Amino acid sequence: MTATTRVPLLDLQAQHAAIRDEVLAAVERVFASQRFILGPEVEELERRMAEHCGVAHAVGVSSGTDALLVALMAEGIGPGDEVITTPYSFFATAGVVERVGARPVFVDVEPATLNLDPSRLAAAVSERTRAIMPVHLYGQMAEMGPILDIARRHGLPVIEDAAQAIGAEEGGRRAGSFGRYGAFSFFPSKNLGAAGDAGMVVTDDAELAARLRVLRVHGAEPKYYHRLVGGNFRLDALQAAVLNVKLRHLDDWTAGRRANAATYRRLFRDAGLVVAPGDDRPDGVVLPTERPGVRHVYNQFVVRTRRRDELRAHLQENGVGCEVYYPVPFHLQECFAHLGYSRGDFPAAECAATHTLALPIYPELSEEQMARVVDGCRAFFAR
Repeated sequence: MTATTRVPLLDLQAQHAAIRDEVLAAVERVFASQRFILGPEVEELERRMAEHCGVAHAVGVSSGTDALLVALMAEGIGPGDEVITTPYSFFATAGVVERVGARPVFVDVEPATLNLDPSRLAAAVSERTRAIMPVHLYGQMAEMGPILDIARRHGLPVIEDAAQAIGAEEGGRRAGSFGRYGAFSFFPSKNLGAAGDAGMVVTDDAELAARLRVLRVHGAEPKYYHRLVGGNFRLDALQAAVLNVKLRHLDDWTAGRRANAATYRRLFRDAGLVVAPGDDRPDGVVLPTERPGVRHVYNQFVVRTRRRDELRAHLQENGVGCEVYYPVPFHLQECFAHLGYSRGDFPAAECAATHTLALPIYPELSEEQMARVVDGCRAFFAR
């Protein structure tokens, strides 16, 4: 494969080329106003994000990590408390729990979707549990019905980690609208990406929204008068301006990702490379599972194979971008050794960490490029 036929994991330059004039006009508007922190651009994005998610309130913050963090702070969660979550996600999911002094309690993932397994959730609830934090991994929602049932039974808030799932749906409702809070990331690689770090918390509760707005400005209300200790979680106007442009294109980009996922499924089937979930054969890949009644937005298109590391090396050597999300589950991270978990405690998460591989799925990807990805996989398994 030559340099001209390389397929990157993500091509943000292609996205920018299509909206360059819109983005530059929005950025120039902010510079002309000289209002760089919060302000009307942020307020406009908050209004549109609330509408997009089907909730009453949205609060712009500095990152997806801070969106989770400030939600925990709004609940007053701290030392001695426990938060139940998945062991298989981006580090921020568990890291924010530690940062407020609470203890992350892990529940294994469901083997097909790699989202938190609701059938294991009730057994993890203790008298110290203060919240449940499911993750909508790779762009597909966790099974929220039973999660919410258990949360209601125990009087617990649900904080949705929807960092990878803007626009994802279950039963016609969008990610972020099920729990007490929904947390989103606008990291540049996300389906809706800023030109740097940015995030959002959504909620239907007006009092919680007001609390979040106070917490993001060091707990000050009014200025210089602090009834709470918050943080500097403000969203920059420049990032909001870029996101306001991109949000107009999000539905089309999501449709492109979903169409590309369907094309991949066809190409992998035609190549004879599809292995059924649970099949231990080493000569193909397990394709992503899409639950009935959901809208998967494919932040990542993640396949699974026993020969993951070999396949990754082969694809990279032949110009196909790919990545492992994520190679080490939380319970095996050095910084969480004090939690007392051991290898084997969460076998589905551990299996995912050794078998998953993300392939390019961005909306500008052509069928020719996807065919090259699949051809690269076919060549590897034919060796």
